[in-house]
Amino acid sequence: MPSSAVIVERSLSKARWILPDIDLSAVERLVRKHNLPEIVARLLCVRGVEESQVEHFLHPTLQKDFPDPFSLAGMGGLADDMARFIQEGRSFAIFGDFDVDGATSSALLHRFLKACGVEAPIYIPERLSEGYGPNIEALTKLKKAGADILFLLDCGTTAFETVAEGAALGLQIVIADHHEAEERLPEALHVINPKRKDDMSGLDVMAAVGVTFMMCVAINNRLRESGFFEGRSVPKLKDWLDLVALGTVCDMVPLTGVNRLFVRHGFERMNRTDNAGLKALIEVSGISGPVSPYHAGFVLGPRINAGSRVHRSDLGAALLATDDPEEAKNTAWTLNDCNDKRKAIQREMEEAAIAQVEAYGLDQNPLVFVEDEAFHPGLSGLVAGRLKEKYGKPACVVSWVEVEASGEKEGRGSGRSVPGVHIAQAFIDARNEGLLEKGGGHAMAGGFTLLPEQREAFEAFLYAHIKAQADSLEPSVETVLDGVLSVRGAQPAFVKMIEQEVGPFGQAYPEPLFLFQNVRLHSVDIVGGAHIRLMISDWEGGARMKAVAFRAVGTDLGDALLKRKQAAFDLVGHLKLDDWGGREKVELHVRDAAFALEAQEEAL
Repeated sequence: MPSSAVIVERSLSKARWILPDIDLSAVERLVRKHNLPEIVARLLCVRGVEESQVEHFLHPTLQKDFPDPFSLAGMGGLADDMARFIQEGRSFAIFGDFDVDGATSSALLHRFLKACGVEAPIYIPERLSEGYGPNIEALTKLKKAGADILFLLDCGTTAFETVAEGAALGLQIVIADHHEAEERLPEALHVINPKRKDDMSGLDVMAAVGVTFMMCVAINNRLRESGFFEGRSVPKLKDWLDLVALGTVCDMVPLTGVNRLFVRHGFERMNRTDNAGLKALIEVSGISGPVSPYHAGFVLGPRINAGSRVHRSDLGAALLATDDPEEAKNTAWTLNDCNDKRKAIQREMEEAAIAQVEAYGLDQNPLVFVEDEAFHPGLSGLVAGRLKEKYGKPACVVSWVEVEASGEKEGRGSGRSVPGVHIAQAFIDARNEGLLEKGGGHAMAGGFTLLPEQREAFEAFLYAHIKAQADSLEPSVETVLDGVLSVRGAQPAFVKMIEQEVGPFGQAYPEPLFLFQNVRLHSVDIVGGAHIRLMISDWEGGARMKAVAFRAVGTDLGDALLKRKQAAFDLVGHLKLDDWGGREKVELHVRDAAFALEAQEEAL
């Protein structure tokens, strides 16, 4: 990171704003050598893209930049075995996680095997009754239905007992996953996971759907070498990059490295997709114009996930795997209805969780921990994310449910974290201490299952673990700015250029964050009960721009915008294109604000 200038020492969200001091000669070299606009060259320098990597970063190609799938530990042996099993006519089945990553992974593998002449049924566990990961009841059903080879997708890396029980049934189990791995691996036939301790591929940023795609490429390679496709159509793997891109964006893995390749080419494919389910969902969602990572993360993904949150976990994978347009349309509308139902339940649950935090001062702990028997287990992760946003701390939400088989209670929890605090590691360590039945996930998100007698000790362990991680971090929150703009300069052509040249944006590679200094507020009002809508201009007047501060009501930021309307503000946020009514306009999604002191004095 280059040296930086402090623009604001303490914002309304208690952050220090930093503007990196960029080497202007480096910017000029990028402009000349790669024929780039200056702002694009600056953004690349701010984000640490090396000059030698600019072309690969901006314009990755499948031919030059696609990694070797056989670099993943164990991939060679898996490809050999699966190619042989396919040619022998063995029976396959697929068990996938209930989120978007699991649904896209399952649909992708289903389509690949079908193209190889194999019909592999998909089993997605019910989030509310079966929970995360494989369970022996499901594996027993699949074995009785005739499965010999079982793929566990987006799960299984820490399911030691269940995998062992499945193998005892006679299943040959293959795991394609990306969750945190331990020193030992389950006793499966093959485990492909770039987070294995012995994996040196450097591909650990991939979502499970990326791992699954690599697996399909490797198996396809072995089948071609064996002559399997003589007289047959060779699967067009590139046609399924739309599924890979969708799962990658929705699982919030870093949009760096190979994931940029997947997403760039995947969204090109998505905008001319022949996937009946995707086409139907895009239509039902009311998306007009090109589908973007924003649409995937905030429009398509929530609908695919909604089924699992209201007792219909299998709908997402079924939608993406079908070739029947009528079935696709019906399923898409059902998921849309599920999403509406999910929103209403989530609002009530968020209100109850926040009331619990406020009543007991739970935000004073290292981690916000709430629980209730009335909480909907399918929405714990979403509500945990809301608490994390509101209180700026890791958060866990636990719902207590009755297990049908035993009639006993168990807690099903989800956690969401902040940068620098690895919440899944806390869950894994707690499980290894005997304080959880299940636990795992990613650095920023994870899940767990616990029994009532474990509850008190687990909470204490979690507070200590999170505090130890947090104490090792720099105490101040810093917001790194990408540049300074005026309202007058924020034009649609500028936003398009940034999206096309420097995107796609996502986890670990966020959208550019711009500073607007000395902004005048012309109108401020509350919309949707929680958001603040603004109309802003430069202090000296001129063009106006719409701005929105999402979920700002009740925060220091929101209170300042509502109560100090005559003051001048410095605003920080992301630029978005709004084509409502057929006319393109730019709007600012406000992330933070500070008083612009000089202009404020004039106004007062």
